Amino acid sequence: MADPFKSGYIAVVGRPNVGKSTLINGLLGQKLVITSPKPQTTRHRILGIKTTPNAQYLYLDTPGLTGGSAPGGLARTMDRAASEALSEADCVVLVAACPRWREEDERVCAWVRAHAPDRPIVLAVNKVDRLAAKEALLPLMADLAARGVFADIVPVSARGGTNLDALATVIAAHLPARAPLYPEEQLSDRSERFLAAEFVREQVFRRFAKEIPYVTTVSIEEFRVVRGLLRIRAVIYVEKEGQKAILVGRSGAGLKAVGTSARRVLESHLGRKVYLGLWVKVRGGWADNAQALRGLGYGGDN
Repeated sequence: MADPFKSGYIAVVGRPNVGKSTLINGLLGQKLVITSPKPQTTRHRILGIKTTPNAQYLYLDTPGLTGGSAPGGLARTMDRAASEALSEADCVVLVAACPRWREEDERVCAWVRAHAPDRPIVLAVNKVDRLAAKEALLPLMADLAARGVFADIVPVSARGGTNLDALATVIAAHLPARAPLYPEEQLSDRSERFLAAEFVREQVFRRFAKEIPYVTTVSIEEFRVVRGLLRIRAVIYVEKEGQKAILVGRSGAGLKAVGTSARRVLESHLGRKVYLGLWVKVRGGWADNAQALRGLGYGGDN
């Protein structure tokens, strides 16, 4: 008899900037969630769907646990998004990174075990491509296996695509046998409007240093097709006038660079021509204001 079809939710968790979003994009085989080298890039719980002949993988990308390092209201929203994803999950993928297991990894592992003690935990040891000598991976893997915590341990390189098929096979073994929960062609439960805001915010994270990425959020004011052209108007909110000046740049160069890069990503993702208009506005204290956070899409699906 053929193996039964598997379908289930997989919460992908880990400390900030460990490669969770890059790993999910690699497992999906296309870009869905934004990435950058900076921590706290992911702020929302985002579902990515991958359907194969034998399984439907429902990957839940989660913010890295902040430990209070983000502004108060935003930190609580991000930590709640991670907790909600864990409560939905049939399986947990905990992402750590070479060359060592850190204290922050231990805290995330303890958090998973406390909040979902009955969920199998698959450990994905990411960034193996950084190891000059692959033999150095063996003692790390042996030490992690000796803990007796993980159902499976798989070394991967999310950026390079190494061992991702093996990781998917291991994950499928821990999913329940049931029919697909979403249509085969669906990639996410998030709207294109939401993804447009995320792709703009990604470019802010990638192009600006220091505090600027962390004091910005993006709101889509217009999203409609006019004579075959998708018109998007987006506002980037910051907290202070000085931050606005830095983001806009001399003669608008900074904002133009963000818009050009974001438009290219959007056109590639959506497969159509896009007009993207960007504005920067000041909204003081938005990250600590519960009402402002709800109005800007935190704590709810878009």
